[in-house]
Amino acid sequence: MQLIKDRQIIDDIWNYVTDDAELSAGNISVSLARWQQDKAKLLAHDGNIGVRLGPADSVDDIAADLNSLQLIELDFPDFADGRLFSHAWLLRERYDYHGEIRATGHYMNDQVFYLSRVGVNAFSPEKAEDLPVVLSHLNDFTVKYQNSVN
Repeated sequence: MQLIKDRQIIDDIWNYVTDDAELSAGNISVSLARWQQDKAKLLAHDGNIGVRLGPADSVDDIAADLNSLQLIELDFPDFADGRLFSHAWLLRERYDYHGEIRATGHYMNDQVFYLSRVGVNAFSPEKAEDLPVVLSHLNDFTVKYQNSVN
């Protein structure tokens, strides 16, 4: 599978591990609940670690652990919930997180530019054929009226 990271189409080197699955080797991401439950085991994992946040999760719950996380996935259950925009902004501005912030799930292509403005630097569309469209939406506007993360 491919995704967009830093405005380039690249191969995805991460695997999401569900809460009931065995941990796999390599770069993995887990839910916030799994991170909280298995943190010691995950910190000893041979590979990079990421955490997937949903809209109802709190960024504060991982703030102390951000130096140990190379990926934060923002999982959009539907395009109408904007709380993950705030999560991205908080990660970049309040917590000074410099790792990858990736949008996954059901975000709309029209939201990509705005997500990038609040700190999302990677996009994993549901369909591979959407990659060029998502990439083009990063350039929807050339003039910005407000300061933001980028």
